[in-house]
Amino acid sequence: MSMTVAYWCLLIAALLPYAWAALAKGSGQRYDNRDPRAWQSRQDNPRSNAAYAAHLNAFEAFAPFAAGVLGAQMAGVDTGIIAGLSVVFIVCRVLHGVFYLTRKAPLRSLAWAIGFGCVVALLVQAALAAA
Repeated sequence: MSMTVAYWCLLIAALLPYAWAALAKGSGQRYDNRDPRAWQSRQDNPRSNAAYAAHLNAFEAFAPFAAGVLGAQMAGVDTGIIAGLSVVFIVCRVLHGVFYLTRKAPLRSLAWAIGFGCVVALLVQAALAAA
């Protein structure tokens, strides 16, 4: 695999929060764009709330993932390792959101942990390669 795969994964990770937000807005009561945060706080639809939680968590996960991918590349980590960890990360992040929506908390936590492990692995690989 090449860095192209990792870059596509970066793009997917950057867009994923917006996909979950669209699902949250589409699942709730009539969306009010004039005050979206207050609108979301009034939602009682579990699907809308779960999608919104996935949206927030996807934003939280993006920056460390991007730092890991770019740091590993800059440090000269093998591109196959970077691409492989990136693909696993994206699969885990998609599953994380799906498990949020389907209320499968143990699987959601497992997907989160594996994705976080990929980020840690990228950062550790970067640190080791830079040493």
